[in-house]
Amino acid sequence: QCTDGYEWDPVRQRCKDIDECEIVPDACKGGMKCVNHYGGYLCLPRTAQIIVNEREEAAAESTSGRNNVIRRTPADPHRAPPNPTHQIQCAAGYEQSDHNVCQDIDECATGTHNCRADQVCVNLRGSFSCQCPPGYQKRGDQCVDIDECTLPPYCHHRCVNIPGSYYCQCNAGFQLASNNHTCVDINECDANNPCAQQCYNILGSFICQCNPGFELSSDRINCEDTDECRTSSYICQYQCVNEPGKFSCVCPEGYQVVGGRTCQDINECETTNECREDEICWNYHGGFRCYPRNPCQEPYVLTSENRCVCPVSNAICRELPYSVVYKYMSIRSDRTVPSDIFQIQATTIYPNTINTFRIKSGNENGEFYLRQTSAVSAMLVLVKSLSGPREHIVDLEMLTVNSLNYRTSSVLRLTIIVGPYAF
Repeated sequence: QCTDGYEWDPVRQRCKDIDECEIVPDACKGGMKCVNHYGGYLCLPRTAQIIVNEREEAAAESTSGRNNVIRRTPADPHRAPPNPTHQIQCAAGYEQSDHNVCQDIDECATGTHNCRADQVCVNLRGSFSCQCPPGYQKRGDQCVDIDECTLPPYCHHRCVNIPGSYYCQCNAGFQLASNNHTCVDINECDANNPCAQQCYNILGSFICQCNPGFELSSDRINCEDTDECRTSSYICQYQCVNEPGKFSCVCPEGYQVVGGRTCQDINECETTNECREDEICWNYHGGFRCYPRNPCQEPYVLTSENRCVCPVSNAICRELPYSVVYKYMSIRSDRTVPSDIFQIQATTIYPNTINTFRIKSGNENGEFYLRQTSAVSAMLVLVKSLSGPREHIVDLEMLTVNSLNYRTSSVLRLTIIVGPYAF
């Protein structure tokens, strides 16, 4: 490629000067003559003469009278022009050089321009121009800032004008893309994960969530343990124990947790107990007790399991109940009243006999009532609530009388064990 004013010579394989005076119509105005020069041309008065030093390849050219241009070959570089006292006249913005040619005056370099301090001087051929720096526009002879933010939208979100320029800002939760104009979402969950537990990115922001058993604190970032035990007093049957992120139910001694919340009695008589060989184990709500396998006391003798009989051959037995049967039962503490809890019934039915039932002992505080339900049976009713742990021994007596004035009685000794809890 050749610089301005030159063109490529395919024959000589180099750049050669373009003769603008030949190819540009009316290159010079106002009666000026056109003088070709290397890389350009000059417009001079028609009476002016110019001496041009040719290169060696132009040495053969003789002095040409065209436009009064004298071309001097390098063979005689110091040869004076025919009229050395004649000086050329240059147009405004040009000055005579040491070689007596007109050259452009760089007003910006020489400081002869009149541009303001806030303007930029740009040299032109034969003149100069005062321009405003980037980001400013000319208003009169002053440069004023261009408010780019009032022009068609440069910025995706917000535009901030500054002297000579501008910059873009993004809303919270966004950041500038590489083009410095577009705003893209910030994935806070991937960047720094501000959430204590679970983070979910949304456009321009994020939300935090907590694992089960926790709840968001007031700052909406951290998670606080949910005290499930405080939400309800019925969450556990016995006692609720709060733990980080969860809770657990515990049961008192003698019980086990069933289904996570309910307490169920442990039957120690089926698992482990400390009863001796001559004792039987009786399980009750929350524990167990050991009772003698032979509960009979003199003059009674054991005839079958838990049944003691006073022999008629023993004179002492005439004033005592004929038999005593030992029974055991367990009830929960604070049971709802009135409540039927035990039924007594004659095991042997004789004709022409009348049976009556009564509480012989163990009801000093009136907790029980015996209601006869038939000629041979009666129901023990709990009429006052009992709190445990506690043991009640109630003797229920059945009197039998016949038409021959035969009279006998039998006792059912009921041991009632009240558990320590209402479950």
